[in-house]
Amino acid sequence: MTPTAIIIGVVCLILGAVIGMLFSKSSLNAKAKFIVEDAKKNADNLLEKATVQAESIKKEKHLQAKEKFMELKSQHDADIQLRERKMQDSEKRIKDKEQKLNDDLSKTGKLEKDLERQMGDYAKKEDVLEKKQQELDSVTAQKVEMLERISGYSADDAKSELVEALKAEAKTRAQSHVQNIMAEAQLNAKQEAKKIVIQTIQRIGTEQAIENSVSVFNIESDEVKGRIIGREGRNIRALEAATGVEIIVDDTPEAILLSCFDPVRREIARLSLHRLVTDGRIHPARIEEVVEKTKKQIEEEITEVGKRTVIDLGVHGLHPELVKIVGRMKFRSSYGQNLLQHSREVANIAATMAAELGLNVKLAKRAGLLHDIGKVPEQESELPHALLGMQWAEKYGESPEVINAIGAHHDEIEMTGLLSPIIQVADAISGARPGARRQVLESYIQRLKDLEAAALSFDGVSSAYAIQAGRELRVMVESGKVSDDKSAQLSYDISEKIQNELTYPGQVRVTVIRETRSVNIAR
Repeated sequence: MTPTAIIIGVVCLILGAVIGMLFSKSSLNAKAKFIVEDAKKNADNLLEKATVQAESIKKEKHLQAKEKFMELKSQHDADIQLRERKMQDSEKRIKDKEQKLNDDLSKTGKLEKDLERQMGDYAKKEDVLEKKQQELDSVTAQKVEMLERISGYSADDAKSELVEALKAEAKTRAQSHVQNIMAEAQLNAKQEAKKIVIQTIQRIGTEQAIENSVSVFNIESDEVKGRIIGREGRNIRALEAATGVEIIVDDTPEAILLSCFDPVRREIARLSLHRLVTDGRIHPARIEEVVEKTKKQIEEEITEVGKRTVIDLGVHGLHPELVKIVGRMKFRSSYGQNLLQHSREVANIAATMAAELGLNVKLAKRAGLLHDIGKVPEQESELPHALLGMQWAEKYGESPEVINAIGAHHDEIEMTGLLSPIIQVADAISGARPGARRQVLESYIQRLKDLEAAALSFDGVSSAYAIQAGRELRVMVESGKVSDDKSAQLSYDISEKIQNELTYPGQVRVTVIRETRSVNIAR
């Protein structure tokens, strides 16, 4: 094929393609024109339909609004009618009240007229009554005058005599009635009291508690006596100075007497002697060491005794200090009667009485145990033991019933409860048994305490011990405060004070001891 033919073929193809494109473009324009016309027709139809539908909706809403308006209008009319009816009812009530008020005013006017009329009638009646009363008084006066002439008494005298006669008769009858009641009450009270006391004594039986002021220390042989006395008596002097107990070494075989009014001191001296004799080393330094250890042991024993006592009696919740005070009672005596034994006895008696009377048994037992705690102070007090014990009980949180029972068992304060007289009676029963107490011993112990207190009142005195039944007073002074010359003057002053202020039988020898010690330690 030649190039010319090829070119002509290509040109023909291009022309054919151009002609085809032109033809297809004209057909597309025709279709587009048709589509546009069809869309316009559809839009016109839709617009027409929308217009028709909008008109329909408008009419429907208009009808609904009209119906709502009519409904609101009818409701408003009903409200207006209701208000009108209420206003009419109110007006009617007001008119009725006005009418009633007018009627009441008219009735009040009538009542006022009636009242005025009645007041007039009352005034007339009152005048009539007054006239009748005057006539009655006149007749009564005439009768009284006639009676006075007949009897010879005036009306006042007759009244007075009649009143006195009635008073005397009433008083006689009342006294007779009271005496009968009191006699019957006393008879019943005495019988019941005797019954309770007898039952208590029958149920509470204890041994007689009598103590003295001397303890006996037994030794194996008389050879030990010499070791206890020491060279020139230095051991026995050191023991007496450390314990405040008089050591009596006489011809009594295998025995040494320990004399002191304070049972605690005697017990310390006895235990100290036992340790010294058992150990075999007896000299002043060793004596002081043993005495100090024994004092600590006694303190522990006091606490243990107090604990055992409260456990035995079933007294719970007691303050530790009160437990120690109860333990110290073991080494104290009251008129020769062991104080702890006495307190236990009073606690049991009071508990029995409280049970018979329907009172609190635990409180009664507690108050009975603590009623004499004021007798065991570590330092002397000027207060009576009942008041001192009451202060301690209050300090350590005891109940008001127990506090009052302690303070009132010797009538130092007023009794405010039923427990207080029970404790007082129980204390009297325990102390009044034959052989339970010895008044002489108590006065003897008090005299020895007074002797020691007189010596301790002077400046420079470190300790003082009454020995030989109060016939001798040994006074230990501080060497730094009291010189040798002043010791003699102090002895004279103490003897003068005892002579002027105290009562004692026989003579009292005052011995002032001044000792100087020099102690060094080799390390």
